[in-house]
Amino acid sequence: MTIIDVARHAGVSPMTVSRVINAEPGVRDETRRLVEAAIATLNYTPNLMARSLVTSREIRIGVLYSNPSAAFMSGFLAGVFEEASARGAQLQLLKGEAGKPPAPAAIERLIAGRIGGVVLAPPMGENDAVRAMLADAKLPVAVVGGVAAGTICIGIDNRRAAYDMTRHLLGLGHRRLGFVLGNPDQSASRERLAGFQGAAAECVEATVRIVPGDFGYASGLVAGETLLDDPAPPTAIFASNDDMAAAIVSVAHRRHLDVPRDLTVVGFDDSTAAVTLWPPLTTIRQPVRALAAEAMQRLIEAMRRGRVSCSAAPHVLDHLLVERQSTAPPPA
Repeated sequence: MTIIDVARHAGVSPMTVSRVINAEPGVRDETRRLVEAAIATLNYTPNLMARSLVTSREIRIGVLYSNPSAAFMSGFLAGVFEEASARGAQLQLLKGEAGKPPAPAAIERLIAGRIGGVVLAPPMGENDAVRAMLADAKLPVAVVGGVAAGTICIGIDNRRAAYDMTRHLLGLGHRRLGFVLGNPDQSASRERLAGFQGAAAECVEATVRIVPGDFGYASGLVAGETLLDDPAPPTAIFASNDDMAAAIVSVAHRRHLDVPRDLTVVGFDDSTAAVTLWPPLTTIRQPVRALAAEAMQRLIEAMRRGRVSCSAAPHVLDHLLVERQSTAPPPA
Protein backbone atom coordinates (compact mmCIF):
# COMPACT_ATOMS: atom_id res chain seq x y z
CA MET A 1 0.00 0.00 0.00
CA THR A 2 1.13 3.53 -0.80
CA ILE A 3 0.11 6.97 0.33
CA ILE A 4 -1.85 7.28 -2.92
CA ASP A 5 -3.93 4.22 -2.01
CA VAL A 6 -4.71 5.76 1.38
CA ALA A 7 -5.68 9.08 -0.25
CA ARG A 8 -7.99 7.32 -2.73
CA HIS A 9 -9.63 5.28 0.04
CA ALA A 10 -10.21 8.37 2.23
CA GLY A 11 -11.28 10.58 -0.67
CA VAL A 12 -8.59 13.20 -0.04
CA SER A 13 -5.35 14.31 -1.67
CA PRO A 14 -2.00 12.59 -1.01
CA MET A 15 -0.78 15.90 0.47
CA THR A 16 -3.55 15.74 3.08
CA VAL A 17 -2.55 12.19 3.99
CA SER A 18 1.06 13.35 4.36
CA ARG A 19 -0.01 16.14 6.68
CA VAL A 20 -1.95 13.72 8.88
CA ILE A 21 0.96 11.26 9.04
CA ASN A 22 3.38 14.03 9.97
CA ALA A 23 0.97 15.61 12.51
CA GLU A 24 1.01 18.92 10.64
CA PRO A 25 -1.60 21.65 11.21
CA GLY A 26 -4.27 22.71 8.73
CA VAL A 27 -6.29 19.47 8.63
CA ARG A 28 -9.85 19.38 9.93
CA ASP A 29 -10.61 16.87 12.67
CA GLU A 30 -13.19 15.09 10.50
CA THR A 31 -10.71 14.76 7.64
CA ARG A 32 -7.98 13.58 10.01
CA ARG A 33 -10.28 10.84 11.32
CA LEU A 34 -11.10 9.71 7.75
CA VAL A 35 -7.41 9.42 6.91
CA GLU A 36 -6.59 7.59 10.13
CA ALA A 37 -9.44 5.15 9.46
CA ALA A 38 -8.14 4.53 5.94
CA ILE A 39 -4.63 3.90 7.29
CA ALA A 40 -6.02 1.36 9.75
CA THR A 41 -8.24 -0.35 7.16
CA LEU A 42 -5.44 -0.70 4.60
CA ASN A 43 -2.82 -1.53 7.25
CA TYR A 44 -0.62 1.15 5.71
CA THR A 45 2.86 1.65 7.17
CA PRO A 46 4.67 4.89 6.23
CA ASN A 47 8.00 4.51 4.49
CA LEU A 48 10.31 6.09 7.07
CA MET A 49 13.08 6.69 4.54
CA ALA A 50 10.66 8.52 2.27
CA ARG A 51 9.35 10.54 5.22
CA SER A 52 12.91 11.52 6.11
CA LEU A 53 13.48 12.76 2.56
CA VAL A 54 10.20 14.68 2.54
CA THR A 55 10.90 16.46 5.82
CA SER A 56 14.57 17.01 4.95
CA ARG A 57 15.56 16.13 8.48
CA GLU A 58 15.98 13.07 10.60
CA ILE A 59 13.94 13.17 13.78
CA ARG A 60 16.45 12.87 16.62
CA ILE A 61 15.25 13.60 20.14
CA GLY A 62 17.17 13.67 23.40
CA VAL A 63 15.55 12.39 26.60
CA LEU A 64 16.99 13.55 29.94
CA TYR A 65 15.91 11.80 33.12
CA SER A 66 17.03 11.20 36.68
CA ASN A 67 14.04 10.12 38.73
CA PRO A 68 14.38 7.94 41.86
CA SER A 69 11.01 6.26 41.24
CA ALA A 70 11.61 3.17 39.10
CA ALA A 71 7.86 2.66 38.71
CA PHE A 72 7.34 6.20 37.36
CA MET A 73 10.25 5.91 34.94
CA SER A 74 9.00 2.58 33.63
CA GLY A 75 5.75 4.18 32.49
CA PHE A 76 7.49 7.32 31.26
CA LEU A 77 10.00 5.50 29.08
CA ALA A 78 7.30 3.19 27.72
CA GLY A 79 5.32 6.23 26.54
CA VAL A 80 8.41 7.85 25.03
CA PHE A 81 9.48 4.71 23.15
CA GLU A 82 6.01 3.94 21.82
CA GLU A 83 5.45 7.44 20.46
CA ALA A 84 8.96 7.64 18.99
CA SER A 85 8.45 4.31 17.26
CA ALA A 86 5.09 5.40 15.82
CA ARG A 87 6.61 8.60 14.44
CA GLY A 88 9.92 7.23 13.20
CA ALA A 89 11.98 9.23 15.67
CA GLN A 90 15.37 8.23 17.01
CA LEU A 91 16.00 8.68 20.73
CA GLN A 92 19.18 9.46 22.61
CA LEU A 93 18.81 8.82 26.34
CA LEU A 94 20.87 10.62 28.95
CA LYS A 95 20.52 9.68 32.62
CA GLY A 96 21.60 11.54 35.73
CA GLU A 97 22.31 9.78 38.99
CA ALA A 98 20.49 10.00 42.34
CA GLY A 99 18.01 12.60 41.14
CA LYS A 100 20.80 14.91 39.91
CA PRO A 101 21.09 16.19 36.32
CA PRO A 102 23.70 14.72 33.98
CA ALA A 103 27.08 16.44 33.90
CA PRO A 104 27.20 19.59 31.72
CA ALA A 105 29.79 17.93 29.48
CA ALA A 106 27.41 15.02 28.86
CA ILE A 107 24.59 17.42 27.95
CA GLU A 108 26.95 19.26 25.59
CA ARG A 109 27.79 15.98 23.84
CA LEU A 110 24.07 15.23 23.52
CA ILE A 111 23.44 18.63 21.94
CA ALA A 112 26.39 18.12 19.59
CA GLY A 113 24.77 14.87 18.39
CA ARG A 114 22.46 16.86 16.07
CA ILE A 115 19.30 16.35 18.10
CA GLY A 116 16.31 18.45 17.09
CA GLY A 117 14.56 18.66 20.46
CA VAL A 118 14.57 17.38 24.04
CA VAL A 119 12.05 15.77 26.42
CA LEU A 120 12.72 16.35 30.12
CA ALA A 121 11.37 13.90 32.70
CA PRO A 122 10.81 15.22 36.22
CA PRO A 123 12.74 16.70 37.93
CA MET A 124 14.91 17.71 34.94
CA GLY A 125 12.26 20.08 33.59
CA GLU A 126 12.65 22.41 36.57
CA ASN A 127 16.44 22.50 36.63
CA ASP A 128 17.49 26.03 35.64
CA ALA A 129 21.00 25.03 34.52
CA VAL A 130 19.75 22.26 32.23
CA ARG A 131 17.09 24.47 30.65
CA ALA A 132 19.59 27.29 30.15
CA MET A 133 21.94 24.99 28.20
CA LEU A 134 19.10 23.82 25.98
CA ALA A 135 17.85 27.38 25.45
CA ASP A 136 21.35 28.49 24.42
CA ALA A 137 21.34 25.67 21.86
CA LYS A 138 17.96 26.95 20.59
CA LEU A 139 16.30 23.57 20.97
CA PRO A 140 12.55 23.08 21.51
CA VAL A 141 11.91 21.41 24.87
CA ALA A 142 8.99 19.43 26.27
CA VAL A 143 8.67 19.22 30.06
CA VAL A 144 6.66 16.43 31.70
CA GLY A 145 5.24 17.03 35.17
CA GLY A 146 6.44 20.61 35.56
CA VAL A 147 6.01 24.18 34.35
CA ALA A 148 8.89 26.06 32.71
CA ALA A 149 8.79 29.23 30.64
CA GLY A 150 9.34 28.82 26.91
CA THR A 151 8.70 25.06 26.89
CA ILE A 152 5.94 22.61 26.05
CA CYS A 153 4.50 21.56 29.42
CA ILE A 154 2.47 18.38 29.95
CA GLY A 155 0.97 17.36 33.28
CA ILE A 156 -2.09 16.87 35.45
CA ASP A 157 -3.76 19.12 38.03
CA ASN A 158 -1.71 17.90 41.01
CA ARG A 159 -3.39 20.25 43.47
CA ARG A 160 -6.88 19.10 42.56
CA ALA A 161 -5.83 15.44 42.60
CA ALA A 162 -4.36 15.70 46.11
CA TYR A 163 -7.42 17.64 47.26
CA ASP A 164 -9.69 14.86 45.94
CA MET A 165 -7.70 12.17 47.75
CA THR A 166 -7.70 14.08 51.04
CA ARG A 167 -11.44 14.63 50.83
CA HIS A 168 -11.79 10.89 50.28
CA LEU A 169 -9.86 10.17 53.50
CA LEU A 170 -11.94 12.69 55.44
CA GLY A 171 -15.09 11.15 54.01
CA LEU A 172 -14.02 7.78 55.45
CA GLY A 173 -13.92 9.44 58.89
CA HIS A 174 -10.17 9.99 59.31
CA ARG A 175 -9.22 13.06 61.35
CA ARG A 176 -5.54 12.36 62.15
CA LEU A 177 -3.79 12.64 58.80
CA GLY A 178 -0.14 12.18 57.87
CA PHE A 179 1.35 13.52 54.64
CA VAL A 180 4.70 12.62 53.06
CA LEU A 181 6.22 15.29 50.82
CA GLY A 182 7.83 14.62 47.46
CA ASN A 183 11.00 16.16 46.06
CA PRO A 184 10.95 19.77 47.33
CA ASP A 185 12.54 21.00 44.06
CA GLN A 186 9.54 19.91 41.99
CA SER A 187 6.41 22.00 41.54
CA ALA A 188 4.31 18.80 41.57
CA SER A 189 5.36 18.22 45.19
CA ARG A 190 4.33 21.71 46.20
CA GLU A 191 1.01 21.43 44.38
CA ARG A 192 0.18 18.09 46.03
CA LEU A 193 0.96 19.56 49.44
CA ALA A 194 -1.25 22.57 48.70
CA GLY A 195 -4.11 20.29 47.68
CA PHE A 196 -3.75 18.23 50.86
CA GLN A 197 -3.63 21.30 53.09
CA GLY A 198 -6.57 22.91 51.31
CA ALA A 199 -8.83 19.91 51.88
CA ALA A 200 -7.66 19.37 55.47
CA ALA A 201 -8.34 23.03 56.31
CA GLU A 202 -11.99 22.54 55.42
CA CYS A 203 -12.40 20.08 58.31
CA VAL A 204 -12.04 21.81 61.70
CA GLU A 205 -11.54 18.47 63.48
CA ALA A 206 -8.61 17.40 61.30
CA THR A 207 -5.04 17.39 62.62
CA VAL A 208 -2.14 16.92 60.22
CA ARG A 209 1.51 15.91 60.44
CA ILE A 210 3.71 16.61 57.41
CA VAL A 211 7.09 14.89 57.02
CA PRO A 212 9.76 15.15 54.30
CA GLY A 213 10.34 12.72 51.44
CA ASP A 214 11.90 12.75 47.98
CA PHE A 215 9.72 10.29 45.99
CA GLY A 216 12.20 7.46 46.69
CA TYR A 217 11.33 4.23 48.53
CA ALA A 218 14.03 4.81 51.16
CA SER A 219 12.59 8.20 52.10
CA GLY A 220 9.19 6.53 52.51
CA LEU A 221 10.67 4.11 55.06
CA VAL A 222 12.01 7.01 57.13
CA ALA A 223 8.73 8.92 56.81
CA GLY A 224 6.71 5.89 57.91
CA GLU A 225 8.84 5.34 61.01
CA THR A 226 8.59 9.02 61.91
CA LEU A 227 4.81 9.19 61.57
CA LEU A 228 4.10 5.93 63.38
CA ASP A 229 6.41 6.89 66.26
CA ASP A 230 4.06 9.74 67.19
CA PRO A 231 2.27 9.34 70.55
CA ALA A 232 -0.98 9.83 68.61
CA PRO A 233 -0.03 8.50 65.14
CA PRO A 234 -2.18 9.25 62.11
CA THR A 235 -4.94 6.85 61.20
CA ALA A 236 -4.36 7.63 57.50
CA ILE A 237 -1.13 8.45 55.66
CA PHE A 238 -1.10 10.08 52.22
CA ALA A 239 2.25 9.66 50.45
CA SER A 240 3.09 11.87 47.47
CA ASN A 241 3.81 8.83 45.30
CA ASP A 242 3.24 5.07 45.27
CA ASP A 243 6.88 4.14 45.97
CA MET A 244 6.81 5.97 49.30
CA ALA A 245 3.33 4.62 50.08
CA ALA A 246 4.61 1.07 49.48
CA ALA A 247 7.46 1.75 51.90
CA ILE A 248 4.99 2.93 54.56
CA VAL A 249 2.95 -0.26 54.13
CA SER A 250 6.19 -2.20 54.72
CA VAL A 251 6.87 -0.25 57.92
CA ALA A 252 3.31 -0.89 59.12
CA HIS A 253 3.66 -4.64 58.50
CA ARG A 254 6.94 -4.74 60.44
CA ARG A 255 5.08 -3.16 63.35
CA HIS A 256 2.33 -5.79 63.09
CA LEU A 257 -0.21 -3.20 61.97
CA ASP A 258 -2.90 -4.36 59.60
CA VAL A 259 -3.47 -2.20 56.51
CA PRO A 260 -6.18 -0.97 56.28
CA ARG A 261 -7.81 -2.15 59.55
CA ASP A 262 -5.25 -0.36 61.76
CA LEU A 263 -3.82 2.13 59.26
CA THR A 264 -5.00 3.52 55.93
CA VAL A 265 -2.28 4.25 53.36
CA VAL A 266 -2.76 5.96 49.98
CA GLY A 267 -0.38 6.98 47.22
CA PHE A 268 -0.15 8.88 43.96
CA ASP A 269 0.63 7.83 40.33
CA ASP A 270 -1.07 4.40 40.06
CA SER A 271 2.26 2.85 39.10
CA THR A 272 3.11 -0.85 39.14
CA ALA A 273 4.06 -0.42 42.81
CA ALA A 274 0.38 0.22 43.60
CA VAL A 275 -0.73 -3.25 42.51
CA THR A 276 2.28 -5.44 43.29
CA LEU A 277 2.06 -5.27 47.08
CA TRP A 278 -0.58 -6.34 49.58
CA PRO A 279 -2.94 -4.74 50.00
CA PRO A 280 -3.13 -2.98 46.61
CA LEU A 281 -3.02 0.79 47.04
CA THR A 282 -5.78 3.29 46.74
CA THR A 283 -4.07 5.98 44.70
CA ILE A 284 -4.38 8.81 42.18
CA ARG A 285 -3.98 7.57 38.63
CA GLN A 286 -1.60 9.86 36.80
CA PRO A 287 -1.42 8.72 33.15
CA VAL A 288 2.39 8.71 33.04
CA ARG A 289 2.65 6.83 29.75
CA ALA A 290 0.13 9.15 28.10
CA LEU A 291 1.89 12.23 29.48
CA ALA A 292 5.20 11.10 27.98
CA ALA A 293 3.61 10.23 24.65
CA GLU A 294 1.81 13.60 24.53
CA ALA A 295 5.10 15.39 25.21
CA MET A 296 6.79 13.52 22.36
CA GLN A 297 3.93 14.25 19.97
CA ARG A 298 3.81 17.97 20.70
CA LEU A 299 7.61 18.26 20.59
CA ILE A 300 7.80 16.65 17.14
CA GLU A 301 5.06 18.99 15.90
CA ALA A 302 7.04 21.98 17.21
CA MET A 303 10.20 20.68 15.52
CA ARG A 304 8.41 20.35 12.17
CA ARG A 305 7.16 23.92 12.46
CA GLY A 306 10.61 25.19 13.36
CA ARG A 307 9.44 26.52 16.73
CA VAL A 308 11.93 26.87 19.57
CA SER A 309 10.04 28.77 22.27
CA CYS A 310 6.57 27.60 23.27
CA SER A 311 3.92 28.66 25.75
CA ALA A 312 4.48 27.44 29.32
CA ALA A 313 0.73 27.06 29.87
CA PRO A 314 0.51 23.33 30.64
CA HIS A 315 -1.50 20.83 28.63
CA VAL A 316 -3.50 19.15 31.41
CA LEU A 317 -4.58 15.50 31.24
CA ASP A 318 -7.22 14.00 33.52
CA HIS A 319 -6.47 12.20 36.78
CA LEU A 320 -8.56 9.53 38.49
CA LEU A 321 -8.92 8.41 42.11
CA VAL A 322 -8.62 4.60 42.10
CA GLU A 323 -10.00 2.85 45.20
CA ARG A 324 -8.41 -0.44 46.23
CA GLN A 325 -7.92 -2.36 49.47
CA SER A 326 -5.54 -0.05 51.39
CA THR A 327 -8.27 2.25 52.73
CA ALA A 328 -10.95 1.81 55.40
CA PRO A 329 -12.61 3.90 58.12
CA PRO A 330 -10.38 4.56 61.15
CA PRO A 331 -10.31 2.00 63.97
CA ALA A 332 -13.01 2.56 66.57
